[in-house]
Amino acid sequence: MDSTLQERAQATRRKVLEAAADLFATRGYAATSINDISARSGRTSGAVYFHYTNKEGVALAVVRDRFADWGHLRSRYTARDVCPLENLVGLSFAVAGSLADDPVARAGARLWAERATIAAPLPDPFGAWTFCATRLLARARQRGTLSSGVSPARTAPALVRAFYGVSVLTAPLDAHEGAGSGRGAGEGRWRGQIVGERLYEWWRLVLPALYVRRGDPGLLERAARAAVEPDHPLAERA
Repeated sequence: MDSTLQERAQATRRKVLEAAADLFATRGYAATSINDISARSGRTSGAVYFHYTNKEGVALAVVRDRFADWGHLRSRYTARDVCPLENLVGLSFAVAGSLADDPVARAGARLWAERATIAAPLPDPFGAWTFCATRLLARARQRGTLSSGVSPARTAPALVRAFYGVSVLTAPLDAHEGAGSGRGAGEGRWRGQIVGERLYEWWRLVLPALYVRRGDPGLLERAARAAVEPDHPLAERA
């Protein structure tokens, strides 16, 4: 295949994936058909089947594209010259922001929640997140900033579960608040903002239990800022 045809095929594959993600995120897996994906992408059903074989294949590709692999974020937030707990908080804000504002990541999360209806095993990111959180907590222990009563191996899974719950449940639970203020729950900007606010509140409760003594009062603000400002020193490690 020459380069022009290869580029065209890649563009078609991407167009189909993004169209499917948008439909999966808003309608769910069962309510989305190959014909729907074809119509949304502007590509023929034959093209969809050529690139993905079936609807399960499309769903698997969507999950793998964003939701199941966060290597770029994990590498950014494992910088050794930054406070490990700050890295941990920053990583959570970056992932939550992606789940709120990136339709492909959001579709992956919904597909994973609906995995019982999909005739294909779907990968998940939780093992990688837990491993990363465990490493960062262990580094905090080495630096003397982690409370002595906190076990990295036992605490990391609990943090990941709670963080993910905040990330995916905030928008549905706060939808009535968004509607009442004139901001639709489907608006990405509002969704990302409200998730960030709820995650900030959650970390205000959790950090005092992790940080030795009184800790660093500016840590949460720095970490949250780093997740949204590309020119922040922490974000430059992407």
